[in-house]
Amino acid sequence: MATMKALVLETYEAPFRLAEIARPSPSNGEVLVRVVASGVNPLDTKIRAGKADHARHPLPAILGIDMAGIVEEAGPGVTGFSRGDEVYGMTGGVGGVPGSLAEFQVADARLLAPKPPHMTMREAAALPLAFITAWEGLFDRIGVKSGQKVLVLGGGGGVGHVAVQIAKAFGADVYAVDGAGKADYLRSIGATPIDYAAETPDDYIARYTDGKGFDAAYDTLGGTGLDTAFKAVARFGHAVSALGWGSHALAPLSFKAATYSGIFTLIPLVTGEGRDHHGDILREATRLAQAGKLVPRLDPRTFTMDTATDAHRLIEDGGASGKLVIDIG
Repeated sequence: MATMKALVLETYEAPFRLAEIARPSPSNGEVLVRVVASGVNPLDTKIRAGKADHARHPLPAILGIDMAGIVEEAGPGVTGFSRGDEVYGMTGGVGGVPGSLAEFQVADARLLAPKPPHMTMREAAALPLAFITAWEGLFDRIGVKSGQKVLVLGGGGGVGHVAVQIAKAFGADVYAVDGAGKADYLRSIGATPIDYAAETPDDYIARYTDGKGFDAAYDTLGGTGLDTAFKAVARFGHAVSALGWGSHALAPLSFKAATYSGIFTLIPLVTGEGRDHHGDILREATRLAQAGKLVPRLDPRTFTMDTATDAHRLIEDGGASGKLVIDIG
């Protein structure tokens, strides 16, 4: 029996255990991928801690939502990929679907896209969840277009910095709210930075929109971030959130005839519905990356399977500066 090394989570909040387990084989519509890099998201750390009720992963579990690697074998019915292809995707780590913290992963071919040729595996592994979440909000829900004023709350974060780049690629005028320490970076990717500690929403709504509000606001923070998005959008504007939970007053939207959309990127993984669309979205990511309009921000620190728990703790402690990626192969 062929085997592989994998990081197994046996108890919530516990360190991963490096184990030797059976290597999976692809079934109909699946490919076996040799994992080279596994991206780490805040959601991965919440799943490990047992605090993500919307994304529970039965134990024992192999985590790792994002992946970049090389196709080892294409299963029956797969025509779009073959051995040796470099691919990336948001392929597992939730809802009982084994993730990418393993030397090999079986993935639904519909969730994969060709890796941008000029990107490293580490860069590609940093993109899938963030890009899909940002794209679904800006393109599928808002229909972002040239000339719009778009506000991104948490613009320097994992989803936020990608949302800024997508909106800029479509010709929008982008404003990004975050800490003062991220201002130079946000300018470098084309956004007007707004320091949340120095300006109130009323201040920047007046300053940048003459009090009318933004055409669209993307909340990547949740909580008060969503309330700010409701307040910041213009009449007939559109607010979206990737963390639209809790209780929120809708009056700020209703009085402006504005609309709201929630983003729940995990639906295709958890339910199986819409998996083709995720592959299509990542093909858009590849197109934008090849055009020089999309560059993920990576934390320079490196991690291996032996130090993967350290990467999770770094995110939990708020110490990451960009996306963290674990080198697998």
